Amino acid sequence: MNQTAAASLASASALTIARADYRDPADAAALVALLDAYARDPMGGGEPLRADVRQRLAPALAQVPGAFSFLAREEEEPVGLINCFTGFSTFAARPLVNVHDLVVLPGRRGKGLGRMLMAAAEREAMARGACKLTLEVLANNTKARALYAALGYNGYALGPDAGSALFWEKKLP
Repeated sequence: MNQTAAASLASASALTIARADYRDPADAAALVALLDAYARDPMGGGEPLRADVRQRLAPALAQVPGAFSFLAREEEEPVGLINCFTGFSTFAARPLVNVHDLVVLPGRRGKGLGRMLMAAAEREAMARGACKLTLEVLANNTKARALYAALGYNGYALGPDAGSALFWEKKLP
């Protein structure tokens, strides 16, 4: 969706995208509800957030240096969320921004909200002097992969001899 189409979508449906204030009760509630909806989705694991996580989430994010989120609201109803974290690229000696969560409620998908949330994150990353944005996406999440590819994201590899980067994890107690 081009910027003109995005602007007309925003004005036609009273869509707003604004930086979330983790200490604001309305923003905190919207963030938790949207992230819970994502967690319940098969691409988010298919399980609701635990009650203790729901209670701690916004206050914990407020304590994380470099964390930022944007909320999309349509007619004041929360419909989308992007959570990002600022890190550091040692090879570039500059900040980088990781897109950790991108949420668009099922009934609002396919209307450009994900693209607009990604654009908001990119603008903020540029304002922070970031050298790049990073994200993880599940191999079977074809719609998200198509969006990211259309926005210029691709797999990470230093060169053909090194191969592609893999995302690994080790869960801690």
